[in-house]
Amino acid sequence: MLYIIATPIWNLEDITYRAVRILQEVDFIACEDTRTSTTLLNHYGIKKPLISFHSHSGKTKIDKIIEQLKQWHDIALISDAWTPWFSDPWFVLIKEALLKWVDIVPIPWVTAFVTALMWSGMQMNHFLYLGFLPIKKWRQTLFKSLIERKKSKTGWETIVIYESVHRIIKTLKEIWEYFWNEYQIVVARELTKKFEEFKRWDILDIIDYYEQNPWKLKWEFVIMF
Repeated sequence: MLYIIATPIWNLEDITYRAVRILQEVDFIACEDTRTSTTLLNHYGIKKPLISFHSHSGKTKIDKIIEQLKQWHDIALISDAWTPWFSDPWFVLIKEALLKWVDIVPIPWVTAFVTALMWSGMQMNHFLYLGFLPIKKWRQTLFKSLIERKKSKTGWETIVIYESVHRIIKTLKEIWEYFWNEYQIVVARELTKKFEEFKRWDILDIIDYYEQNPWKLKWEFVIMF
């Protein structure tokens, strides 16, 4: 059995009883970074063999995990934070497990973009989640397609993207370039942590805020507009 388990964004208390129970019961835990996952597992007194699986893991590692599943071992699949598959390297593994008729059980909980949407006051019944934007290739094409999408009958939908600390200012300036101040923008950072922060302003005001407060440029961001 392969369990896909959502883990906390940052606050270690944001995990379900069911997720903790299954992590205690499985034979192995597959994770992106064993050091990061050990912090969570130690918090709940969970001691299990860990299998490292990340974006650079190849087919050999996938075959190894599938073989363990075929031998009737239970494996929990967790990411460094939030739900596996969202902006994580799990897609190929989960797809292979489905092709090999492995039983899969999802254990849901929190994701960063849903948490941010809850606060945003923006449309939640119709939104477009894009994860991290392409760094170079197709980036301009994507922005132009979003302009057309906003002009269409679906223009009232919320667009949700993730961005890293290294490109947040660049991306905000690109949003300004393509959309001007036509839409309110919400930027969320350090979700579920002590210094969790949400900002809802015009795009230029958001850009100015982070340029004037560079010490707030930490971790990853959720951008909604």
